[in-house]
Amino acid sequence: MAHVPRWRFGSLVLCLLMAAGLCGLAPGCRPGEPAPSSPEPAGRPWFRDVTDEVGLKFVHDPGPVGSHFMPQAIGSGAALFDYDNDGRLDIYLVQNGGPGSKSTNRLFHQGPDGRFQDVSRGSGLDVAGYGMGVAVGDVNNDGYPDVLVTEYGRVRLFLNNHGDGTFTDVTRDAGLDNLLWGTSAAFVDYDRDGWLDLVVVNYVDYDPSRSCADASGRPDYCSPSAFVGSVTRLFHNRGAVPGGKQPRVLFEDVTLKSGLGRLPGPGLGVLCADFDGDGWPDIFVANDAKPNRLWINRHDGTFSEEALTRGVAYNGLGLPQGNMGVAVGDVNGDGLFDLFVTHLTDESHTLWEQGPRGVFRDRTAAAGLASPRWRGTGFGTVLADFDQDGAPDLALVNGRVTYRPAPAEGVGDPFWTHYAERNQLFANDGSGRFRDISAANQPFCGQAAVSRGLAVGDVDGDGAPDLLVTTVGGPARLFRNVAPDRGHWLLVRALDPSRKRDAYGAEVTVRAGKRRWVQAVNPGHSFLCSSDPRAYFGLGQCTRVDAISVVWPDGTREVFPGRAADQGIVLCQGKGDRAPR
Repeated sequence: MAHVPRWRFGSLVLCLLMAAGLCGLAPGCRPGEPAPSSPEPAGRPWFRDVTDEVGLKFVHDPGPVGSHFMPQAIGSGAALFDYDNDGRLDIYLVQNGGPGSKSTNRLFHQGPDGRFQDVSRGSGLDVAGYGMGVAVGDVNNDGYPDVLVTEYGRVRLFLNNHGDGTFTDVTRDAGLDNLLWGTSAAFVDYDRDGWLDLVVVNYVDYDPSRSCADASGRPDYCSPSAFVGSVTRLFHNRGAVPGGKQPRVLFEDVTLKSGLGRLPGPGLGVLCADFDGDGWPDIFVANDAKPNRLWINRHDGTFSEEALTRGVAYNGLGLPQGNMGVAVGDVNGDGLFDLFVTHLTDESHTLWEQGPRGVFRDRTAAAGLASPRWRGTGFGTVLADFDQDGAPDLALVNGRVTYRPAPAEGVGDPFWTHYAERNQLFANDGSGRFRDISAANQPFCGQAAVSRGLAVGDVDGDGAPDLLVTTVGGPARLFRNVAPDRGHWLLVRALDPSRKRDAYGAEVTVRAGKRRWVQAVNPGHSFLCSSDPRAYFGLGQCTRVDAISVVWPDGTREVFPGRAADQGIVLCQGKGDRAPR
């Protein structure tokens, strides 16, 4: 029987008008104590592969194998977003077969029964190219999310035609031009003027005529060290210009003016968040085999690079690593977000814990992440509370970029068996220490593949985060959260009604007794992906929360009354009680 969601959000204009006063702490939630973490499941995995069950049929085309064309080994990503505002997450998947390929990007609409229908034909999103990543955001503030696709050699911006299932390519008219190798991208209102700006991370200045080989002389994909890095580009949204069926959108390239053009690097991952606590969004760029960059917002349209002084340029040994995917979350419950970045198979992924605000320390070993059950080359990664015990867990997807003589089993194309690796899953005990539960999660971790994108969102409407995985030369897979003995939860959509869109850059804090949980609103994280923009809170044994506060993108802070757990809510700016920062 098809799954019917228990709850759905209403339209964009529907806001939650909350009564004044705070609610008390519910029985069973002891102040100051995390809920007991679930034991490692024995035969009860946290995820179930529902790809076939929900009708998601997509196989990634990387183009002809054997040429070792480097972009093949990097892409492609995906998006989870509600393009028609019906309250259900839809799926967009990117191809990499090249401009002349018959393999085009695919758009899937989720119906009321939870099944997905391929609605690509005629949507305008069914384009071919050397596709890499996806960023989603409402760039013209009309209430419907638009789509930005990065490719090797260009970007494309598609405006949503008011949710009718079609999109219009406005790249040229919008002034967007990126002839570089674009990878991850994100929308962010860096100047707080109410219009979403665009960050495009670029990789290397790749020369396809150059051939590379491994130590044995076997042809293989080139290392990024063979080429110079490219700059991360920043485009300022100048607002909608009236005309035609819908307002025209115009962007200005401010890469040099902002300072981002000063320091190139082989960029792969990106995260826009307030790193120093001043209420303005900053930009973190994960650079492959080079120091990371942390661009701190100076409030005047310019940024200063402070990755080294804030502790995230290198790992704890002072070494640059193969930085790729980026995850963000408060792993130890201190109210400050922490940063996780994936690396190569022969390296260790890095967890930087924040504290005090704006300063990060490598706590990988202390967190139990230095010695997993197996190692892989990680790309997409997310921190999310899968078992809803009150502490974010960690998922990452793996796939090599260098040839391995011993082939993996279970991969379709024999060529990719030499690059395939298994995914990994780690449970957080509530203190920021993780336990590797990959072996007990065969559906998500058991089969090797060349995985790249990992997007997270509540796809089936039950309040628990599900996972969407993309693979090179293989199928996209949707994993439904079936974690046993899940705790209570709250799902918050932070909405700016004056802009008719999700408040990217908002910071949502939920309080129950002496405990608090913090989430930032921005779907642009992981690797080449855009995730559900709503803020997820696992509450453990707490059956209700005392209060919810939101720091909005313009710096104002509002407090909303507490309410019962196990529901999705919409918080609208201007409907809460104003409070000092």
